[in-house]
Amino acid sequence: MVTSSTALFLLYYTFSALHSTSSTDTITHSNSLRDGDTIVSNGGTFALGFFSPPNSQHRYIGIWYNKIPIQTVVWVANRNNPINTSSPLLKIDDRSNLAIFNGNQTTPVWSTNLSLPITQKTSSSSLFYKLLDSGNLVLYDQNRGENRGASPVFLWQSFDDPTDTFLAGMKLGLNLTSGAKWSLTSPNGEFLFELKRTGSPEFYLKKGSNLIWRSGTWNGRSWSGVPEMTRGFIFNYSFVDGPDEIYITYSVYNKSILSRFVLDDLGAVHRWTWVEGSHRWTSFWSAPRDACDEYGQCGRFGMCNSSNNNGLICSCLPGFAPKSPRDWYLRDGSQGCVRKREVLCGEGGEGEGFLKLEKVKIPDGANARVDMSLGIKDCEVECRNNCSCTGYAAADVTGEGSGCITWFGDLIDIREYTDGGQDLFLRVDAIELENSMRTSKSSFLTKKKLLLLVVLLVVGILILMSVMYYLFKRTKRRGLARRERVQMQLLSLSNSDSYKGSSPCPKEYEEANANFELPFFDLDDVMVATENFSSNNKLGSGGFGSVYKGRLSDGREIAVKRLSRSSGQGTNEFKNEVVLIARLQHRNLVQILGCCVEKEEKMLVYEYMPNKSLDFFLFDPTKSTLLDWPRRYEIILGIARGVLYLHQDSRLRIIHRDLKASNILLDAEMNPKISDFGMARIFESKQTQANTNRVVGTYGYMAPEYAMDGQFSIKSDVFSFGVLLLEIISGKKNNGYYREDPLMNMIKHAWELWKDGRPLELVDPSLGNSYPEQDVLKCIKVGILCVQENAKDRPTMSSVIVMLGNEATIPPVLKQPAFVLTTNPKYSDSSTSGTGSRSINEMSTTIVEGR
Repeated sequence: MVTSSTALFLLYYTFSALHSTSSTDTITHSNSLRDGDTIVSNGGTFALGFFSPPNSQHRYIGIWYNKIPIQTVVWVANRNNPINTSSPLLKIDDRSNLAIFNGNQTTPVWSTNLSLPITQKTSSSSLFYKLLDSGNLVLYDQNRGENRGASPVFLWQSFDDPTDTFLAGMKLGLNLTSGAKWSLTSPNGEFLFELKRTGSPEFYLKKGSNLIWRSGTWNGRSWSGVPEMTRGFIFNYSFVDGPDEIYITYSVYNKSILSRFVLDDLGAVHRWTWVEGSHRWTSFWSAPRDACDEYGQCGRFGMCNSSNNNGLICSCLPGFAPKSPRDWYLRDGSQGCVRKREVLCGEGGEGEGFLKLEKVKIPDGANARVDMSLGIKDCEVECRNNCSCTGYAAADVTGEGSGCITWFGDLIDIREYTDGGQDLFLRVDAIELENSMRTSKSSFLTKKKLLLLVVLLVVGILILMSVMYYLFKRTKRRGLARRERVQMQLLSLSNSDSYKGSSPCPKEYEEANANFELPFFDLDDVMVATENFSSNNKLGSGGFGSVYKGRLSDGREIAVKRLSRSSGQGTNEFKNEVVLIARLQHRNLVQILGCCVEKEEKMLVYEYMPNKSLDFFLFDPTKSTLLDWPRRYEIILGIARGVLYLHQDSRLRIIHRDLKASNILLDAEMNPKISDFGMARIFESKQTQANTNRVVGTYGYMAPEYAMDGQFSIKSDVFSFGVLLLEIISGKKNNGYYREDPLMNMIKHAWELWKDGRPLELVDPSLGNSYPEQDVLKCIKVGILCVQENAKDRPTMSSVIVMLGNEATIPPVLKQPAFVLTTNPKYSDSSTSGTGSRSINEMSTTIVEGR
């Protein structure tokens, strides 16, 4: 019923929870466990019950993690005696043993097999089995246990009978009094992980009688063959070597972390940690991991290094040579190494000495002796005075090192580490010792030269940094001076006669000007980026000047708006864009990267829009086919969000005053970005309307009250948005030429079609029939609402966005819109400005191609 599949396990677990004793963590004489029932530890970490391994029909009693979706079993009671019946039972038998019965059979398949005398203090009714939050199943005596306020007394625990998993709080090792072993066995029974006490205690991984891997000896903080243990930021290991017991145990600093040490069927040990975010077990550490982890890889007196670049991982210890070179270079280390020369071990140990090998896994301790009463210096004397001693090391490397391990006979299974391990002192002859000292001296001189070179290099770097710092400070001072000059120039623009008095709220405008932060580009950098304003890089032009494509030294593509020296209008536009758009941040507004004011040049640097402007696609019969209805609808929504940001959500309340298709740029994903803030105006937060004696904008997009009387407000932008919306639907310009009526504009045409009940005839023919009629009708209604003659009848942009999302919010009856500024089609995309509120005597053209 339970499989490795997460979904099946969850179904199984849910079913079990409904038909189980999961409300308790104990098994007593009065309650037993049937298939489908579970008990859960008090903290909910572990559960006990019947389960089946993946791809098996056999039933077992096991303990698994209760709170994770992947069933992970940590202990199995009857691993060698599976149950094949459909009605197994777990209960306490008459001898107070926990036993598993197969169906109605009277002989248990498995039991704790205890011999418990029934006394006055211990009776069958006072015993109970409890599942702890550590994953340990414990037999308690209630009369002598925790219920009487004394320390818990247990008579049996599952931790004393481990299977393949080592949990926090368990012991792995030996009970020297009873002879019991705490070891791990792989699920298939082929591999064993156990403590070997002969010589220096250490753990061995074995397959039958063959050694596969060993942990190395305990050095006071870790096993010498497990250098990762020195990074104990999660686990706290303890090694106990006492007269009655010798074992290792561990705890987890953070109790919320689930971690287990497992011996698998492939003969590897793993430290697994549960990662909640990814819902899986992650291997924190494993062994064996490489060829050097294999026991005795390089034979007797050989040393293994898996990081050697020449591919030969084996080498002989100093003073030793390969016994069989041919086999050695075949990387068969079974032959190992022999001494080059005999050590002249005489009285006092003359003619020989010890070499220190750093960061190694010290040799197999099977033929070693341990004496914790000796220090490292006494250890050397002890080894020197015994000619059979081949090497020594500290038994405890914490502090200055204490305890003594001495080896007699062959040294086997040594490996080098780049990080970790400990020092091993190897007995060598006098010649080898002298060669080593000569090499050390040469190395010392080399290091001395290197140190001198490093000192000179550091001094040189400091001098270079000082020079660079001086140049940086000088450049910064120049840059600040230039920035001040630029700001003064910008301030002078606002005080010029052509600009003075045109701002409806000079206080907010000058405050924005005084506090703006915008990167300044050097003229040389801009010229390099645009290839000296090459005609090949020219994107378009207007009354203000030209726009060029460029590429900065860091690879970014840019658009450079270069004001023409002869442009009277461009100076004010420049001032507006520097102060306004630099402070605006929205996904549907074009981003300004900086400006350049140097000599007579005034330039703005924008992000580059690879798909040019909306009119480039919209009014071209061929390119308009690239704008299907979903794309047009997203463009409409994007423009609406951008205008709403200007009117309501930005720090400065801004009226754009020149919304049109050529000022809507498209990025690589065809997302719309509003551009050209040269004619924009700042409003006070409570201001609703303003007047101007200089009408600027574009024929066909200007609201009636603005074009005729010079009055503008946020509703002026709403009118322009409505015109733009109808243009996006129809694919035609508002002031385009209509053959049946040369004075007809888009607004009038849309209204006539709406009155006649033929509004869908407005739709761009390039869309064919591939558009949702309801969405298009909704957009036409919103467009007509936005171009109402009376500004009060037009919705705000926040209402526009609501109506685009919910047709039910649109008024059911539409009024006739405004039919204003019908003019000669040849001026259909011209920006205007005037000195009077009604007369238009100045004209310039804005950008006609995307940036």
